[in-house]
Amino acid sequence: MRYAGHIFLWTEVWSDREVGLFGRARALGLDLLEIAVGEDVRFDPALTRRAAADAGMGIVIGPGGQWPDGADLSDDEPANRRLAFDWHRRQIDLAAAMGARAYSGALYGRPGKVLRRRPPADEYARTAEGLHDLAVHAQQAGVGLGIEPMSRFRTHLVNTPAQALRLVELAAHPHLKIAIDTYHLATEVRDLPAEIRKIGPRLMALHACENDRGVPGGGLMPWPEIFAALRGTPAEFVEFESYNTALGDFGFQRGMFQNQCPDGDEFVRRGLEFVRPLMG
Repeated sequence: MRYAGHIFLWTEVWSDREVGLFGRARALGLDLLEIAVGEDVRFDPALTRRAAADAGMGIVIGPGGQWPDGADLSDDEPANRRLAFDWHRRQIDLAAAMGARAYSGALYGRPGKVLRRRPPADEYARTAEGLHDLAVHAQQAGVGLGIEPMSRFRTHLVNTPAQALRLVELAAHPHLKIAIDTYHLATEVRDLPAEIRKIGPRLMALHACENDRGVPGGGLMPWPEIFAALRGTPAEFVEFESYNTALGDFGFQRGMFQNQCPDGDEFVRRGLEFVRPLMG
């Protein structure tokens, strides 16, 4: 099993100045670094690719930066769906230029957009259509593609692994996979190991976060059962993700108001110490 860390454990925004994080993460025992991309993130993809290779690190990316206004693959308006499709397609191209192995996140909607209404009957069908076409492009580009369920506080569309599986099956493309984050699922499912087994062949990655978004272990998550289920899947990596609460208002801006991650290095050390024995 490979292990990944999200850049938000150490920094707010990726840039050319941050490429030293590859060596730092490698020294901690990580194999991959997830980089958040978006309209507010500017860097040289070739430099990032070289720095990762020099450190012996892999890359995954996610849409954790700013999105274009209105971009939403599930939106009622066709123009906003097209805007989202074109934008995600560009991120896939960016992933290829960076040498990233995957682009993954809440690609089906728009994080933070929660429609407090009964969804339109065709919402999943039209979203699946866009995901299918993105999967075609990602496969051609040699970039993995994954969707991630988020809690009810971030989206109304895909809150559970079962919903993600339904959307993946509607998209009907074998290149489209699922990544799950235990923090988001803490409020959404009652039997997380069963959900993992249900989506097993489609599982790309697990973000191992405690129920309070802190270091895994010592909280409410049933970790031995979660990892027992994970071992029966083709998941490629386990990732540690939180927000560095020592970086000014960064944690508060991201909706984390407790001091769960004052030190990214220590977060990773403790996470690996806890998780590795569970993987066997």
